[in-house]
Amino acid sequence: MADERDPAAAAQLFKALADPVRVQLLALVRRAPSGEACFCDLAAEFDMPQSSLSHHLKILVNAGVLTRERRGTWSWYQVEHAALDTMEQMLRPGGPLRDEPVEHQHQG
Repeated sequence: MADERDPAAAAQLFKALADPVRVQLLALVRRAPSGEACFCDLAAEFDMPQSSLSHHLKILVNAGVLTRERRGTWSWYQVEHAALDTMEQMLRPGGPLRDEPVEHQHQG
């Protein structure tokens, strides 16, 4: 999984989520009661061709944000939490993209 020593892989994670449809897909999969969502359920949430939705899901899978398991004629998606952990580590205070918070000294 990507970490701060692999900026290209980390950038791929952020790029995968740089689209509102993909952010919404991730949120839907994350909130699925069983922890996974079927393509058929996701398709019902979007007014777009299935091929376009498949393209967005493929980007998320290729970036490691989601995993895909084929069952019969449908694909099922789960969140890859390690990818989200990597993004959190990149953005947390003291991480490679953010300074530690500065505590303001009050003089009185």
